[in-house]
Amino acid sequence: METVALVSSYDKEDMASTKVLHSCTILTHRIITNRLPILFHFTVTLLLLYYRISHFFNGNSLPALSWALITISELIFTFIWCLTQAFHWRPLSRTVSIDEIPANMNLEGLDVFVCTADPRKEPTMEVMNTIISALALDYLPEKLAVYLSDDGGSYITLYALKEAFAFSKRWLPFCMKYRIKTRCPEAFFSLAKYEELSITDEFSAKKDELEVNASKYVVFDRPAHAEVCNRYIQFGFYVCLISRSSLRASVKLLMFLIMAILLQIIHGDTYMDDNENDEESTKMPLLVYVSRERRPSKPHRFKAGALNALLRVSEKFSNGPYLLVLDCDMYCNDPTSARQAMCFHLDPQMSPSLAFVQFPQMFYNISKNDIYDNQARSAYRIKWQGMDGIRGPSLSGTGFYLKRKALYGSPNCEDKHPSEAQRTSGELMKFSSEEEIAILKEAKLLASCNYERNTKWGEEARFSYESLLESTFTGYLLHCRGWTSAYLCPIRPCFLGCTTIDMKDALVQLVKWSSGLLQIGLSRFSPLSYGVSRMSILQSMCYGYFIYQPLYAIAFLIYGIIPQLCFLNGIPLYPKVLSPWFVVFSTVYLSAIGQQLHEVLSDGGTTLTWWNEQRIWVIKSVSGSCFGCLDLFMKWSGIKKTTFRLTNKAVDKDKLEKYEKGEFDFQGATMFMIPLSALAILNMACLIGGLGGIILRRNYEEMFGQIFLSLFIMALSYPMIQGLLKRSKKEKQ
Repeated sequence: METVALVSSYDKEDMASTKVLHSCTILTHRIITNRLPILFHFTVTLLLLYYRISHFFNGNSLPALSWALITISELIFTFIWCLTQAFHWRPLSRTVSIDEIPANMNLEGLDVFVCTADPRKEPTMEVMNTIISALALDYLPEKLAVYLSDDGGSYITLYALKEAFAFSKRWLPFCMKYRIKTRCPEAFFSLAKYEELSITDEFSAKKDELEVNASKYVVFDRPAHAEVCNRYIQFGFYVCLISRSSLRASVKLLMFLIMAILLQIIHGDTYMDDNENDEESTKMPLLVYVSRERRPSKPHRFKAGALNALLRVSEKFSNGPYLLVLDCDMYCNDPTSARQAMCFHLDPQMSPSLAFVQFPQMFYNISKNDIYDNQARSAYRIKWQGMDGIRGPSLSGTGFYLKRKALYGSPNCEDKHPSEAQRTSGELMKFSSEEEIAILKEAKLLASCNYERNTKWGEEARFSYESLLESTFTGYLLHCRGWTSAYLCPIRPCFLGCTTIDMKDALVQLVKWSSGLLQIGLSRFSPLSYGVSRMSILQSMCYGYFIYQPLYAIAFLIYGIIPQLCFLNGIPLYPKVLSPWFVVFSTVYLSAIGQQLHEVLSDGGTTLTWWNEQRIWVIKSVSGSCFGCLDLFMKWSGIKKTTFRLTNKAVDKDKLEKYEKGEFDFQGATMFMIPLSALAILNMACLIGGLGGIILRRNYEEMFGQIFLSLFIMALSYPMIQGLLKRSKKEKQ
């Protein structure tokens, strides 16, 4: 391994100080073990394609359509495999030294953005835990501001936020005094054994007091309250409808009413424990609640619109030069994450072109088997480190520290802020009651529907509206403009969230990703045209892999239909076992399997991990990616409008029990089961019928490849077959 130490220099009170804040290690062993197999596999794959194409044009007696389709599927596999190799070119591993940052250093301001939309699918308790953990970051309170965007306009969320802030005034001093690392209350109180602390009578008494206070906001985690809130809003709508006798007028009135009430400063300038005169008392961070205006006649741009609204509103209050974006269920598990990110942003050599520092998405509810591959091991352990060696990874939607300036232009351009705020960045505002009213009035204008009208918001800069995957596409555009990024994967996860635990939610999420990614790939922003002209070829290949990955659906559908039908009719699609060309096909297969298995084992995984990843990869490609491609086609043809499907974060106990046992849960995923079940049944029927034909014709050598393929597909289809059998038993009962 080759380790490079990077030094950051800064001036503090006219004294020059040089500190080693971060270092990167080039993973030489991985480079060697990757490049040699790449060359070998690529050579053998070219031979395979030569066999396919040459036999197609040589006028053989095989059906031309079947041969052409199977060749297309293998070309798709080869195309995406070639794009994947960019991740293995120069992987990096980074470490930081936060102890080298002086405790009294005047760090720049940090604004934390948290977005929520529906208290029924995103439990209020999880949102509040995320907010509290963000308030408890190890950062100067006077330089820290937390903003919550509530697109649901829920009074429950607003009320819970006030109670959560009241609890934080006791929670933050407790965490600081006892140096607690797990500052998410739910995670801390649920630990079987608390962190290593100096356990004293004072600590025990304080913990018991905090548990009593924590129970105050447990009551908000009830769907009944969300239902009452929604019914109240509906009641207000009906009252406006009757009084105004105009649907449009009543909608405008309702939205104005909600905006006037729900955009509030939860805290402006108060102290912990409400004791401003105490010398040991510390200021609380700024906390602002924003529920932007939404009208049926105006596009609200989903999460990207919410982030842009927070971007504008925050410029009126704190205007922090750095932003931390979090999903509402992704709490801060390490309070030092901000300082870890600053180890890169403070580097004078790296900072001018550094747009963001990305942390991996980790989850606290991952089961031992992880049958849905929720940990995304290949992405966060392999691919992101590979991109880090090629100007950095892409934005992952959450857990990234972003430089505000990067959203307004290229590294060499001066700031082009649309806001009229001309004060110093990062300084929290101190305002009287009159000033608070005035600033709220300006902020409401910035969060209104009409503010972005006839502007470039979401087009040339800021969070992009071109795709539903606002973070991925925004990160792609930042790299196209010349910005770089860094990836840090510390031993202790800096952020932890709640992942999906059933097939329905996992596939609904994948449909959104597949549709959004493929939309980018088929637009003028394709990484193979737009990207290549603005970034390196390797970086364009990395983005190309993510964007064109939904095309796996086409390749798998062909491989799940054509060979089986040909097998049933006794038509061979692969060389005879004794043919030299059979060695080529088997070598390609074994080489691909060997590369993936080596990657898993070298990363600390097991053969079971490899098998689960293979199985869910095929299942998701055939179902989620397939429906994602269909969803994009329906949008383009005008059959369907663009909608945003919120992932359900509420945990069901029965589903959780199945997930922990390693059982697939297909409940509610009937639509996604159609192609999976159809292919499984087709494969079984063709296998049984084809074996009878082989016995009669005795052409074992010609059909061996298709027999092996059918058996392999049957092994992958076992969860679907098991699910169908269980469903039939329930229907009989």
